Amino acid sequence: MTKKIFVISLGGSLIVPGQIDVKFLKDFRAFIISQIKAGGRFIISPGGGKTCRNYQAALKNSAYPSANDLDLIGLYTNNYHAKLLRLIFKGFSEATVADDPNKKFPFNKPILIGSGGWKPGRSSDDFSVRLAKIYKADTIINLSNIDFVYDKDPKKFKSAQKITKISWRDFLAMIGSKWIPGKNVPFDPTAAKFAQKYKQKVIIANGKDFKNLKNILDGKSFRGTTIF
Repeated sequence: MTKKIFVISLGGSLIVPGQIDVKFLKDFRAFIISQIKAGGRFIISPGGGKTCRNYQAALKNSAYPSANDLDLIGLYTNNYHAKLLRLIFKGFSEATVADDPNKKFPFNKPILIGSGGWKPGRSSDDFSVRLAKIYKADTIINLSNIDFVYDKDPKKFKSAQKITKISWRDFLAMIGSKWIPGKNVPFDPTAAKFAQKYKQKVIIANGKDFKNLKNILDGKSFRGTTIF
């Protein structure tokens, strides 16, 4: 493996599916370090997961928040998860968390952690595609708790069909182009439009399948959805 930069948008559903998933974090740490030893470099930007949803629900149920307010509490949780990851990868990651996806930060260590949130109306997906542009990485790996993108919610529809490849135009037509705080979609529409504009490729895959993730990093056949 050459010293290629891999950009990972790490879904909050993996970090905090309900409670903090310590086993996943330990396994993820071990896997990333093994890939660093093989020559890989990583930009990792985390989402908010259940932590974000819980805070947004608390805010909704105790006051009258605007969409902007809900976004703010969401990006605060993303930032907190970023600081957790920086400490988990201490010694391998830059001491500074990248908090502005439009700015180039020092990247001399094998890992750069992105804060995952920077302003209302933006998510960890958006953070990832912007950092990918700055550091000239053409592919973003979006890790979550799903194996594929489906044409409709497989939890609600038994007839849902998995998608292995889809264009940005068709993807946006399927999920909608409007940003909604806390909306659960495979890749957020604002980030999708940015990726479409700059001809970036996104691979969506299950973050707990490390053998599959290694295949992605090695350029081999993998389980997942490619959006281009």
